[in-house]
Amino acid sequence: MTDRTQDIQDDPATVSDAARAMARLSWDMTPDRSARNAPACAAWAARFERQVDPEGVLPPNERAERAESARRAFYREMALRSAEVRRAKAAAKRAASTCEDEQL
Repeated sequence: MTDRTQDIQDDPATVSDAARAMARLSWDMTPDRSARNAPACAAWAARFERQVDPEGVLPPNERAERAESARRAFYREMALRSAEVRRAKAAAKRAASTCEDEQL
């Protein structure tokens, strides 16, 4: 292993940047992105179907409706959490700014 390779492995930011570059290259070389991503999309959809009907006893149309509702609830919860975090960060920034103003 060269010194440069060791330097890259020791720096998490560099490792992350290199991984992103390789992922981008991989996606750039993918002729059918939808086909490549299809298994992940199917697994994501199945997650909500299992959540609403773990035993698989509901009729397919009812399970699909409930799964869609669960998916929407999931994304709504994510949006609420995101907004909460943004509000907290803004409040912390305002508080820090106020402290700096008081020190002047």
